[in-house]
Amino acid sequence: MSRRVRRKVARKGKEKVVLPSYPEIEDEVSGSEYNGFVDWTGLPDDTVIQLFSCLNDRDRASLASTCKTWRVLGISPCLWTSLDLRAHKCNDAMASSLASRCVNLKKLRFRGAESADAILHLQARNLREISGDYCRKITDATLSVIVARHEALESLQLGPDFCERISSDAIKAIAFCCPKLKKLRLSGIRDVHADAINALTKHCPNLTDIGFIDCLNIDEMAMGNVVSVRFLSVAGTSNMKWGVVSHLWHKLPNLTGLDVSRTDISSAAVSRLLSSSQSLKVLCALNCPELEGDTNFAPRKYKNKLLLALFTDILKELALLFVDITKKGKNVFLDWRNSMNKDKTLDDIMTWLEWILSHTLLRIAESNQQGLDAFWLKQGATLLLNLMQSSQEDVQERAATGLATFVVIDDENASIDCGRAEAVMRDGGIRLLLNLARSWREGLQSEAAKAIANLSVNANVAKAVAEEGGIDILAGLARSMNRLVAEEAAGGLWNLSVGEEHKGAIAEAGGVKALVDLIFKWSSGGDGVLERAAGALANLAADDKCSTEVAVAGGVHALVMLARNCKFEGVQEQAARALANLAAHGDSNSNNAAVGQEAGALEALVQLTQSPHEGVRQEAAGALWNLSFDDRNREAIAAAGGVEALVALAQGCSNASPGLQERAAGALWGLSVSEANSIAIGREGGVVPLIALARSEAADVHETAAGALWNLAFNPGNALRIVEEGGVPALVHLCSSSVSKMARFMAALALAYMFDGRMDEYALVGISSESISKGVSLDGARRMALKHIETFVLTFSDPQTFSAAAASSAPAALAQVTEGARIQEAGHLRCSGAEIGRFVAMLRNPSSVLKSCAAFALLQFTIPGGRHAMHHASLMQNGGAARVLRAAAAAATAPLEAKIFAKIVLRNLEHHHMEPSL
Repeated sequence: MSRRVRRKVARKGKEKVVLPSYPEIEDEVSGSEYNGFVDWTGLPDDTVIQLFSCLNDRDRASLASTCKTWRVLGISPCLWTSLDLRAHKCNDAMASSLASRCVNLKKLRFRGAESADAILHLQARNLREISGDYCRKITDATLSVIVARHEALESLQLGPDFCERISSDAIKAIAFCCPKLKKLRLSGIRDVHADAINALTKHCPNLTDIGFIDCLNIDEMAMGNVVSVRFLSVAGTSNMKWGVVSHLWHKLPNLTGLDVSRTDISSAAVSRLLSSSQSLKVLCALNCPELEGDTNFAPRKYKNKLLLALFTDILKELALLFVDITKKGKNVFLDWRNSMNKDKTLDDIMTWLEWILSHTLLRIAESNQQGLDAFWLKQGATLLLNLMQSSQEDVQERAATGLATFVVIDDENASIDCGRAEAVMRDGGIRLLLNLARSWREGLQSEAAKAIANLSVNANVAKAVAEEGGIDILAGLARSMNRLVAEEAAGGLWNLSVGEEHKGAIAEAGGVKALVDLIFKWSSGGDGVLERAAGALANLAADDKCSTEVAVAGGVHALVMLARNCKFEGVQEQAARALANLAAHGDSNSNNAAVGQEAGALEALVQLTQSPHEGVRQEAAGALWNLSFDDRNREAIAAAGGVEALVALAQGCSNASPGLQERAAGALWGLSVSEANSIAIGREGGVVPLIALARSEAADVHETAAGALWNLAFNPGNALRIVEEGGVPALVHLCSSSVSKMARFMAALALAYMFDGRMDEYALVGISSESISKGVSLDGARRMALKHIETFVLTFSDPQTFSAAAASSAPAALAQVTEGARIQEAGHLRCSGAEIGRFVAMLRNPSSVLKSCAAFALLQFTIPGGRHAMHHASLMQNGGAARVLRAAAAAATAPLEAKIFAKIVLRNLEHHHMEPSL
């Protein structure tokens, strides 16, 4: 997985620091500034309080702790009229500690049942507004006690998630205890009975805004008696008796706005409500299937009344609310906000519409319904962008969440609708989201960052985010003390870091250090933020330069800590992937060795190969594969039980994804470089699963399985096991049929090892009698193997170029043969002295096929430009290979291919200046 984002805000060091500008206090500050030094303690009290007002609750508390004077100013009642506890785990103790500051608290936002229980300890008896989410576990008893202690309450909102444990009894308690209530919005109540609604009618005469949303049953007749109601929403409520509604609710004398979105309301009920109500101005019926399915319904015949539905032009309809409609259109909400002629009735309608539209659009986006593409592209995205500019914070948050949600097609695979994402970009949505992300309000920061993260899955949007400065903004948010903000910012960096072009910018913005710090900061209790931070680091570690920065910032220790201690599979998978990428740069930095030397790293990765989650097993095996390229790591992995664990993994992944199969075989390939490990793998039963993987349909799996079998076949005991377990037909199939040249090459080399005579000697000693019992014919297997080795080598032997090379041995002719025979990836293979010596010895083998195969292999290993060509040339020179090569090149009985390839190898040795005089 991967995602992205960028923008510069405040930087340390020599660069200019960009801070908010407050002209009204600049004169006062300048009076205290001397030679660039500001005496902050000399600022007037009202200036300090104004500074405090620009901070969130957490930063305000931190600033107040700097000195006694500011501690007193920090608890000034004017700073504590509103409080947002959603980002905090607010228990009784925390609430009690805040009580002295909450005497004048008017507005409170909280999250979850524990915070709800703690509200009483704030002792904020003058509260006017309470808004809560994640309220599934809040009970009637808790809600009843809350409202009993806050009789001045004017607004109570719980949702949008369902309030499953709240019943009509709690609604009655609200009615009895809160006579000043003006607004009541509750989501997911099972049954709203008549006695509860009647209690509201009797005891709350000022109740003008009611929302019973996503409920199961509402007493429609009782609702028709709430004469004070102006705005009513029953969106998403099932089991409504629309006949009763249409005959009673139109009589409500003050009903101005009605929301029936996401219900099964009929066109007949809509018509009756619009035609009969004297006061109704707006009926919102978005996503109502029965209404939308009536092709005979005519929505425009009701004068001075608006119907908002998926089949109407919503913004154009809203423009009809205004006297001057000449400038109204896509910017109708913005025009209303900027209007100099204020109309309270219109303001009330538009404020309510913002709330119910943001709620309904989010619910529609969450449902991910089919067939709504046209709506989202034509007006849904535009509506959400309009709502993001609302003055209501909760509307802004829901609109940003809606943008984050409506683009997602498949959350599991991080798939988004590119058309929707680019529609947001075209309408200026990226700049709007980044502006929200700069807000000091943490709720807006987290929702904006989430939207940026999801949209950035699209490469074009990611580029726009980076160009607008989103990377610096997200890197700054990743340092937030608010876990939710940091989590979404890390998700944005994760997605942005997929693009190679963004990795360097993330590092320059301090994103690497911020991500590493997140792991230490939220090492427990923050699975979401840890997964995103580790995922972003994994993407960044794939870049050589960024990989070094991750290590310097302490990333190795942080990621190993996650691999060892975290139990959440998403975190384990990304931590293992990050360690795999860190270890993949063995030739350019020391990270591979550093990971292996980190205490507990190898043991943790070996343990993760036994995870029940395939993704975790795959990434852990990939990490062990990369780490096994280091000699010390290779032996340490074996000592940590890696051989047994990886053999077991290979045995169990016959039906797994190609990615897991490739990495399991790859890790065994890496370990089998050591002869001791190779023997151990054979003894533990590793031959059979590797043969099975060699039969895979995936070319990548072919390569790693063939590589592992090649290494194993170097040992004659393993070679015999491969023959006994039916490995020859599997390798022959690879050698002749794989689409991967590398797989074919290594399969041919494995077969060459198996039939160069050493296995025969081993078999004659009588150490293994299984071949007799299994009825394996070594002679038959040898003939099959040599035939296909010969066919493989001949595919790189063009008769015309070979004839020209044989006739002249001119450099140009040999170079032409080399280009035709070259397997590019073979230059990455590194052989030991024993392996090179074995191929040199094969040049003397009686089999002409093995001579050709050996010369072909040595050609691949010494071609100038190969990563390890100099190493191989040095080994050959030290082993006196030149004499053998000359003999092979001159042998009258040797096949033409062997002669030409031997000449080319000699030329390669001369190129590397490694041959001394003989």
